[in-house]
Amino acid sequence: MLLPLPMPGVFLAQRSISQYLHQHFFDTTFKGLYRANAFDMALLIPYFIVLILLASYGLHRYTLVYLYYKKKKNRTTEPTEIFADLPRVTVQLPIFNEQFVVDRLLQAVCRLDYPREKLDIQLLDDSTDETVDVARGLVEHYAAQGYPITYHHRTNRAGFKAGALHEGLKSAQGEFVAIFDADFVPPTDFLLRTIHHFTDPKIGMVQTRWTHINRNYSFLTEVEAILLDGHFVLEHSSRARHDVFFNFNGTAGLWRRRAIDDAGGWEHDTLTEDTDLSYRAQLKGWKFIYRQDVECPAELPVEMTAFKTQQARWAKGLIQTGKKILPRVLKSDQPFRVKLEAWYHLTANLSYPLMVILSVLLLPAMVIRFYQGWFQMLYIDIPLFLASTFSISSFYLVSQRELFPRTWPRTFLYLPFLMALGIGLTVTNTRAVLEALIGKQSAFARTPKYRVESKKDRLQGTKYRRRLGWVPWIELLIGTYFALTVYYALQNENYLTVPFLMLFVVGYWYTGLMSLLQGRFSGLSLGAENHTKPFPVGV
Repeated sequence: MLLPLPMPGVFLAQRSISQYLHQHFFDTTFKGLYRANAFDMALLIPYFIVLILLASYGLHRYTLVYLYYKKKKNRTTEPTEIFADLPRVTVQLPIFNEQFVVDRLLQAVCRLDYPREKLDIQLLDDSTDETVDVARGLVEHYAAQGYPITYHHRTNRAGFKAGALHEGLKSAQGEFVAIFDADFVPPTDFLLRTIHHFTDPKIGMVQTRWTHINRNYSFLTEVEAILLDGHFVLEHSSRARHDVFFNFNGTAGLWRRRAIDDAGGWEHDTLTEDTDLSYRAQLKGWKFIYRQDVECPAELPVEMTAFKTQQARWAKGLIQTGKKILPRVLKSDQPFRVKLEAWYHLTANLSYPLMVILSVLLLPAMVIRFYQGWFQMLYIDIPLFLASTFSISSFYLVSQRELFPRTWPRTFLYLPFLMALGIGLTVTNTRAVLEALIGKQSAFARTPKYRVESKKDRLQGTKYRRRLGWVPWIELLIGTYFALTVYYALQNENYLTVPFLMLFVVGYWYTGLMSLLQGRFSGLSLGAENHTKPFPVGV
């Protein structure tokens, strides 16, 4: 019960309450627990196991940075040979309820610099809303102008994106298959810069690097861009240069049709059908190429709920793929380096439930370790925390330095928030990972895109907005729990841990509040006026 206090005595009263809680709660309770050695061990053993596992994944990130520079001479640039006669290419465009971006996609694809007689464009539409009429009308318009484009609409979403791609291949005419998601805008020279790699009959797929149309739209999109840059610069490049397996990203890539068929075709028993097919193809002996210097722009999610949905789908899909593919990889005759990298790649999202466990254990473990002696924390706990967490800093700093040699130092401003956002995703992604581990299937949840490209653009509609139910409230609760750990650390003058703990507070509160509040007041800015520029139909 709260009692009214005289104004002059507020500070003194608050201080007395603080001292009382510390003396009677922390000192009495936790010192009593400390005497129970069995209880201490029951907490500290899983605490250190989790820290060591997280540190292992952190050290793997350091390894990728090392390989990126050590193997720099192995980077792929322009192909050494070219086709005397360009081969036929099928361009597949899988969409689902994408009425705001489908026109931009079709215009970009129809502008591809490639002989029309060697192109076969398929719009694979699984839509259930107004997109059907919009997409069909656009296809008819471009077909009337002589573009080799056809419209394919399914009345069900069997197999989701993988199912649509599989159905499209039944009528595909190309020896090679380029795939672009609805939010991508391939450059005109995309095919000419990638197709000639296939003069080598061993090459099965060429992946290009995603760039970001709306990188500067908001703070969230800036952080998302840095996250994706880390993946496409450090992860893809390091794996490709080290000659280990890496994956097709589902879009902005070009496949040899025979490699798809040889690997068993598209399968839809995971949510990352692209990674699944990639590993099956590479196990069959096909070689992949990554072109870091070939850029393909795409639109980033502008809402927290959309971003979390995307990340959860990827987290769940990779664990599903790991359960399916890792046994085959480990039993194969691939070199040890390939097997080890496949393990770290496909199990990386296990770090999310490990982070949740760490969140639960951190406060009692801090209390026990404090009474055991702060010096032990200094040379045992802190190095493990640094290995598991701050490896992210080098990972993303290097990627920004590679892409933006002049302006990369500004990344330091984003690093704390980038790390906090990664922590804030743990609840959503842990749920996704656990569903994958127990075999719970779920529908392919698309990431809604609104064709928001710059700060002056506004959302064209909110019907695709998703809510995440109870998850944001759990995030706020965990953030509050970590605020208490910050309080405890300050009370015990354990100042070294405070910046690290604040990442947890900011991360959980930011993702929780953004999920709850984003769009709540959208009526103030989503009136009848729409400031998004209309995209011209003609090319």
